[in-house]
Amino acid sequence: MASDSNTHHKSSRNQQQKLVSTMIKQGFISDPFLSPSRLNSLSPPPTFRPVPSPTLSPNPNQSPTLFEMMSLEQVRESKPPPDAHKKLQERIAAILSQSPFHNVNSDNNWGVGDVRLTIAARDEESDGGGETLAFRVSMDLHRTVLAAKSRFFAEKLRRSGTHSVEILECDDVEVYVHAVVLIYCEDLKAKLMGMEVSKILALLQVFSAFLFDDGIIACLEYLEAVPWSEKEEERVVSHLNQLQLDGSRTDDVLQRVIAEPSTSSRVDDIFLKLSTGMLQAKNDKARREMKILISQLLREETVDKLEISRETLYHLCHRCLSSLVLCLSEATCIDESTQDRGILMGEIAREADNIQWVVDILIDRKIGDEFVKLWAEQKELAILHSKIPTMYRHEISKITAQLCIAIGRGHILVPKDTRFSLLSTWLEALYEDFGWMRRASRAVDKKLVEEGLSQTILTLPLPQQQSILLNWFHRFLNRGDDCPNIQRAFEIWWRRAFVKQYLIGSQLQITICDYPN
Repeated sequence: MASDSNTHHKSSRNQQQKLVSTMIKQGFISDPFLSPSRLNSLSPPPTFRPVPSPTLSPNPNQSPTLFEMMSLEQVRESKPPPDAHKKLQERIAAILSQSPFHNVNSDNNWGVGDVRLTIAARDEESDGGGETLAFRVSMDLHRTVLAAKSRFFAEKLRRSGTHSVEILECDDVEVYVHAVVLIYCEDLKAKLMGMEVSKILALLQVFSAFLFDDGIIACLEYLEAVPWSEKEEERVVSHLNQLQLDGSRTDDVLQRVIAEPSTSSRVDDIFLKLSTGMLQAKNDKARREMKILISQLLREETVDKLEISRETLYHLCHRCLSSLVLCLSEATCIDESTQDRGILMGEIAREADNIQWVVDILIDRKIGDEFVKLWAEQKELAILHSKIPTMYRHEISKITAQLCIAIGRGHILVPKDTRFSLLSTWLEALYEDFGWMRRASRAVDKKLVEEGLSQTILTLPLPQQQSILLNWFHRFLNRGDDCPNIQRAFEIWWRRAFVKQYLIGSQLQITICDYPN
């Protein structure tokens, strides 16, 4: 008889496991159809058969032992369970040892457990032989508690008597067990305190399946109050979207990451306010750090690229240029011996650095063409520049170098007249300041500046190349390393002018012949 009983038990369990394929992931089965994912599709509703269970404690004053509440079943009983299963069993044992329904001294009137809840993990292949290991945890619970706390159990455990409930194919048995234990707890907030966000999200998912409102609210309040890492932030948003909870409950949680539509449209205004304050900042170190930060944020890929308008960026350019002209004008009128002159020179360097920062954004967004023309037209500024000592003005020539590098790389496309005008206005200043640029700033890449200047010159018509390069040749002989070394451009010009001498054929002629019909 015992053999027949065991055979019948295994056959019944196998039949239940076959039904898993019809369940939604992490569904619920009771006799064996209890599943919240099928509540609206079941017709007629499932019925519960009284299950005589010898493991239920017959003595209402005696709490079931931990061994009675927990079982580990394996297909291969000849070998010990894997280490992972051992550790899992130890963690679950620790959770159950603190559960109210396991505490003999607990002050309650629950009586004998009348619901046998079994939680089963997904079957996993063992390390060898292709056999499977099945992990199952059984707990004796109380219908009155489950029905009072969970709307799902209240619907399915309406009849009196004993019930058998199974939760199959669980990805995380430990979370399900912990969720069941928390259903019995009164102060959920205290119990959740100190848990990681990932654990709270896992519990929230189970509470949502159980329709355990107090648990859902406690998890959402926890998520609203606790800090998130960036990775956790993505998980929170993803989980809440998947669970599709009541929006009135999740709004408070998501307010820290989801902006109102009107806020998104104001990114242009916010950028202008941030930039204006940053460009006027007096602390050089803080200003440099914030420039780097804002530049990095603007370069980050987003679903919709941040729409900072061309007008806003060029508004900043004009403001910086006006400030730079004003500083240079004042600097030319101040006696060199005065202390104010040094302060003013520092402001000149700051304004030049501000322009470089804005131009870098323009180049990155492929809208720097208008600034090349604007910079080429700064005749007054170039004259003032020549009257300032090199040690203070060399930051201004970095702007010209920056534009030449961008033009030489093809990042800015402007007509040849604009390119020639740029060099006509600022090339002499760049020659004069190059030595100071190279020595005073580690950020200046000498080779990069020389390559950009060479390529910019070589895009001009051949007569303009000749004029610029012959002038450079004599200057380089007198200044040496304090002048950009663009001899590669000189070589290419020479070959174009005297060696290769390309000949362009006459205009294409087309002859039309009429054939007789």
